[in-house]
Amino acid sequence: MRDVVLAATLVLLATACSSGGEDEPSANSAPPKMPAAPAAGAVAPAKVEVIANLTGCKANIRVEAEELREGLCHTKQGDYLITTFPEERYQQTWLETANMYGGRYLVGTRWVVAAKPKVLEQFRSKLGGTIQQMRGMGPAAPTPSAS
Repeated sequence: MRDVVLAATLVLLATACSSGGEDEPSANSAPPKMPAAPAAGAVAPAKVEVIANLTGCKANIRVEAEELREGLCHTKQGDYLITTFPEERYQQTWLETANMYGGRYLVGTRWVVAAKPKVLEQFRSKLGGTIQQMRGMGPAAPTPSAS
């Protein structure tokens, strides 16, 4: 069941995070360097509803599982997913799997936000965390890089 939930979540993330624009690097390009996040007022806790409130939405909970919770937000800024994890190990497994799909994610302590790059930058000042560029499948080494 866990694998099905994680696989379904990753397919949704791949769709939600695709900007369709030219600001997405190719799988073979070096990850962009991001400056350190400005000091957020507080580090967002690992609760979908709290993170959603901090970003200006009321999340529609789509996944309630032992390993993760996922909420979808629809705002003027765009659609985005907020995923929280009860333990660090679940987040690490999720990130390793997400690495196959590529994309950028805002990653905090036991939470991840998947959105378009411009939205991630806005949220970083509110939530803290780091923007991670996942390489995706291909000849490049599939290791996430933190910025």
